[in-house]
Amino acid sequence: MRGLAVGSSVTETVVTRSRFVCSLFRVGSEGEARERVAAVRREWWEASHHCTAYVLEGGRVARSSDDGEPAGTAGAPMLEVLRGLELTEVLAVVTRYFGGVKLGAGGLVRAYGGAVSAAVDAAGTVELEWWPRLLIRVDYANAGSMEGLLRLREDVRLAEVLFTDVVTFDVACADAELLAAWAAGQSAGSAEVEPAGSVRVEL
Repeated sequence: MRGLAVGSSVTETVVTRSRFVCSLFRVGSEGEARERVAAVRREWWEASHHCTAYVLEGGRVARSSDDGEPAGTAGAPMLEVLRGLELTEVLAVVTRYFGGVKLGAGGLVRAYGGAVSAAVDAAGTVELEWWPRLLIRVDYANAGSMEGLLRLREDVRLAEVLFTDVVTFDVACADAELLAAWAAGQSAGSAEVEPAGSVRVEL
């Protein structure tokens, strides 16, 4: 799967005097998607339509809306573009300002799908993978060298370092067993490694 390379972007296309403004967002839930749509509606309140499509959870959740356009001419082609590009955790809102010329069903399908495609091209994408998340706890004597080595590893993403009675490294890694064995070796067997689910990583 792929995701947006940026948190949000806005791209405009014009088709037969109608303006199609595509707002793209990274989103993590349906609730966040709805909030983003509401914000776009407030910002572009005078527009004719605000058609939407979003994909979440690696494609398991997908929704679209024609927002008053003829059924199947807006949200569905927008969603088809997102799915065709294997995008996830993404919301597209295409705001249309009617230019006085009717485009017909085929013209609308091409215009809405084209608006999303152009916006994704402009925003760029990144490859996404789900990596295991580990909490690695070490004493202060081993913390400095381990942090430096963790930051050098290409198969590790260090999210956070927590300082309590021990030092905890919150990491995502390509291979949990391999990293756990490495941590044990670096700490003379004293490191505690706790699995903590998985996280999405940009490659």
